[in-house]
Amino acid sequence: MMALVIACIIGLVFDLIVGDPPKMPHPVRWIGKLIQSQTELWNKGRMRKLRGMVMALAVVGTTMFVVTAIMLLSYKVSLLFGIVIEGLLIGIGLAQRSLKEAAMAVYEPLVKGNFTEARVKLSWIVGRDTEKLDEDEIVRGVVETVSENTSDGVTAPLFYAFLFGAIGLWGYKAVNTLDSMIGYKNEQYKDFGMFAAKLDDVLNFIPSRLTGLLMVLGTKNETNVSLGKRLKRWAQDAKKHPSPNSGYLEAATAVQLGVQLGGKNTYKGVVSYRAIMGEKLVPLTKEHIATSVIHMRIATLLFTLVMLSVEVLIFAIT
Repeated sequence: MMALVIACIIGLVFDLIVGDPPKMPHPVRWIGKLIQSQTELWNKGRMRKLRGMVMALAVVGTTMFVVTAIMLLSYKVSLLFGIVIEGLLIGIGLAQRSLKEAAMAVYEPLVKGNFTEARVKLSWIVGRDTEKLDEDEIVRGVVETVSENTSDGVTAPLFYAFLFGAIGLWGYKAVNTLDSMIGYKNEQYKDFGMFAAKLDDVLNFIPSRLTGLLMVLGTKNETNVSLGKRLKRWAQDAKKHPSPNSGYLEAATAVQLGVQLGGKNTYKGVVSYRAIMGEKLVPLTKEHIATSVIHMRIATLLFTLVMLSVEVLIFAIT
């Protein structure tokens, strides 16, 4: 257990300092290529729900098998070598630094008044149309992305890393990648991607709610609204989101910043309306991007402390 805790800490530090290794293919891309090839092979004909389930389980199983093999070989060399390799695999699977870099890539041109560049940089991290967005809508896109991905990209994989090590983390990452690629409710994927989408919802159920709660309890409240009222608004608004999990992050950010998230989005010219999160006590400004990154880091730290407490409790019981 101590080796696992040390590996998780190494992973967190590696992610904070290095992030995604430069000039090195990220394992998520390999998983993505596997998903793409298998989707082209199996997403046709009859029984697409069953085909999608088998394909998803095969991708997750393959990913976990590869990581298991790496772990067995690494720990066979020595305990220290195994801990370091597991820590690096955990670090590569976290996205705290990359989230910050993506957010600040939009923030910096906004500071300079370069809205054209900010819109382009935003288009790299969101699916909505960005060409005509003004400053507050650009900021909303970034804040929503950082908030939602605090769980998807940081605390949820960390949750499974603390419980099951690098094998658990990469099993989760495979599911999350499946959901992002085939978990759409459109004609092409509504049946084939159903299992992957539902599995991602299940795996993120606890991390998303715990992360959202820690945001409300642990980050700086930018309003004069009492904690009780913020918790009530958080719980109410979270359920309005089309995702059963993402709303708990976006609603937490909204109540802590005193801003309004959600509203009108356009995807390839088609207008879509998202449920409103929070109350517009102050207008969105570019500084909220930097604040959302701080909230992400604080929530990650608090989440880590909670997971360390869980590890101590498990150790005491066993």
